[in-house]
Amino acid sequence: MKIYNAEFILGSTKPEHFPKTTMPEIAFSGRSNVGKSSLINSIVHRKNLAKISGTPGKTKQINFFFVENMWVFADLPGFGYASVSKSERELWLKLNMDYLNNRENLKLICSLVDGRHEPMEKDLAYFEWLENNNKKFIIVMTKCDKLSKKMIETRKSEFEFFVQNCTNCVEVLPYSSITDLGRNSLFAIIDKFIKKS
Repeated sequence: MKIYNAEFILGSTKPEHFPKTTMPEIAFSGRSNVGKSSLINSIVHRKNLAKISGTPGKTKQINFFFVENMWVFADLPGFGYASVSKSERELWLKLNMDYLNNRENLKLICSLVDGRHEPMEKDLAYFEWLENNNKKFIIVMTKCDKLSKKMIETRKSEFEFFVQNCTNCVEVLPYSSITDLGRNSLFAIIDKFIKKS
């Protein structure tokens, strides 16, 4: 399995500190503790590129990573439950919205959901926001190594039902950072959107 050249650029808590680059960017977002950092590490096949924690709310800034010196991954703070104050969660939400609304070189948003759970209201509201704001996105079902093949298909169908009328949803993709399920497919989709830029 190819190991991709990747390095941490910076972590930003303010839009004015976002890296000044014109490289195409792929954003990774979702509820706290859904596995964003693990997924980023699995894509590039690096164990410790993005820091992993079992504690929800560990990512408190937008972390930017150069990949292959050609594009950028952005790891956004999680929304939903986190062991922080309401005011801090609101700051993260504002930071995420500033990024999603104004980052001109953002090409695709990977919206991560925990494949073990049914679609949640906050996830569905986020999909609706992405659709209404004309943001291309892919739903990535994480932690699918913990599910049977039948359960994966059932959960995938549930998400597909909710986004069946979304023209900006590219795909619903089962994924596992443990077994690499979906890795090649996700990378192919990312590569496609990068080459469009």
